[in-house]
Amino acid sequence: MLSEFSEPEKEILLKHFSNVDDSVFAIITTRQVDRGALMSRYSRTDKSMRKVFLDEFLQNENRGEEFYNKVLLEYGDDSVAELGEAQIAIEGLSNIAVKKIEDRRIGLSYLEKSSRYVAWDKKVNGEYKFFREHDIMNSKFADAYLESCNLDFDVYSRNISPMISHIQERDPIEKQKFRNSSGEEVLFSKLGNEDDVKSATRIYNATIKAKALDILRGILPASTLTNVGITGNGRAFEYLLTILYSSSLKEEQELGSKIHRELDVTIKSFVKRSDDKYGKLLQDYLSKLKNTSYSFGKKYLKGKKQKDFLVELVDSESEKKAEEKIISALLYEQSDGIAYGEILPQVRKMGSATRKKIIKSFAALRMNRRQRPPRGFEMTDYTFDLQTNFGMFRDLHRHRVLTLERQLLTTDHGFSIPEEITALGIRKDFEDCMYKSKEVFDLIRKKNPEQAQYVVNFAYKYHYFMKLNLREAVHLIELRTVPQGHQDYRKVAQEMFKSIKKTHPNLCQIIKYVDLKSYKLERLESEKKIEEKRKRLH
Repeated sequence: MLSEFSEPEKEILLKHFSNVDDSVFAIITTRQVDRGALMSRYSRTDKSMRKVFLDEFLQNENRGEEFYNKVLLEYGDDSVAELGEAQIAIEGLSNIAVKKIEDRRIGLSYLEKSSRYVAWDKKVNGEYKFFREHDIMNSKFADAYLESCNLDFDVYSRNISPMISHIQERDPIEKQKFRNSSGEEVLFSKLGNEDDVKSATRIYNATIKAKALDILRGILPASTLTNVGITGNGRAFEYLLTILYSSSLKEEQELGSKIHRELDVTIKSFVKRSDDKYGKLLQDYLSKLKNTSYSFGKKYLKGKKQKDFLVELVDSESEKKAEEKIISALLYEQSDGIAYGEILPQVRKMGSATRKKIIKSFAALRMNRRQRPPRGFEMTDYTFDLQTNFGMFRDLHRHRVLTLERQLLTTDHGFSIPEEITALGIRKDFEDCMYKSKEVFDLIRKKNPEQAQYVVNFAYKYHYFMKLNLREAVHLIELRTVPQGHQDYRKVAQEMFKSIKKTHPNLCQIIKYVDLKSYKLERLESEKKIEEKRKRLH
């Protein structure tokens, strides 16, 4: 078979594509806009992509930009904006702003600095790393705000070493088991081999530090500075920018401008509408949505003293109805052309024993938690009301295949105190931080309720709800109850499981890999596995 391209053309193409003679190839041309435009142009021509590149892009450096401008502005084909991708790193943003960014569910992936592995005790130019919010710092509450945040960081920083020592005394290395060179699990004192001892010590120290930082993180305020890396497509970035531009917080507005500036370097055509006339209309709409919700809430909702709870299942359907929909969906794909509308009435005639047998059979097929249930298990939903501390929220917020709505941070609902704080003898210091934060929060919130959030500690209880289907519940519960998980969110996931089991005991069989036990050193087994991988690499 003769090649479509001449030898000189092949030489050129190999600079932009991984091969010139196969039907499957990678686009390796450096310009993002050309990659995206090629993909989009591909759908509007009968030419091969490499031929399109030679004919339309090679001699015209602006071809990609021109094509996107035409498609996005003239044709309104928003999906084309998903063809451009970028990676953005943001350093030194608050935990308020990073959560606003991470609220975006589709098209963006995030990696954020961990409060478990990294301590926030370092100073830069003599100052702790927390955000000096513009409106607060230009108000009469600036000194009180600084005093509160500095107190939090002082208490947090000076107790890292004592907390590590406390946990070491409570759970000494001598009582832990580690794998020796022969692959046996033995007590630390039985290891003998020097390399095994060093390895076990490394595992133990990493586990203890993570545990100490987990416990102390509740002292940190939401103003604590973090870092986040974002990978995403142009469409998602464009919407993120619109969200940030419409914010009433100056930090988020400025982040929008900075992110936009950097995206202009790589995928300018994909994000240009975020702040043009179309973007400004969307920004205005988003502001009106917030104001409308606020005004109706003020008019029709009456405040009550909140009961103390962690997780509460507030909405679900009957198990029979849920089973009927799920089984109908499970059988649909292999039903040989029978319409869903014909399957559902037949399933409704099944007895409970038959339904139970079918669900049990599908559950039995799962051999580990990475084997996701089929999509049929998405046919029923659960709405959970949650009142966890803000630290817990930060972990659960990572789950995006669900509906999550949250309120502003507040000090109104009290705070949680880890038992280790009391055991170490620093309960008074911990409470001093909480009470000082509440005092400053109450002062600022009268005029600036959104800005007041910056002073709220991670330990304060926070209101949000999650609506998720059973398939996603399987993923969340099994992932968040693994032994190495934070003790706080493990409790949340365990309570979710118990609620689903009580409501849908038959369907709950699909949640096979939930761990309902508690652990003192959650990270120990995980650190052992990491060490084993490290050894194999060396």
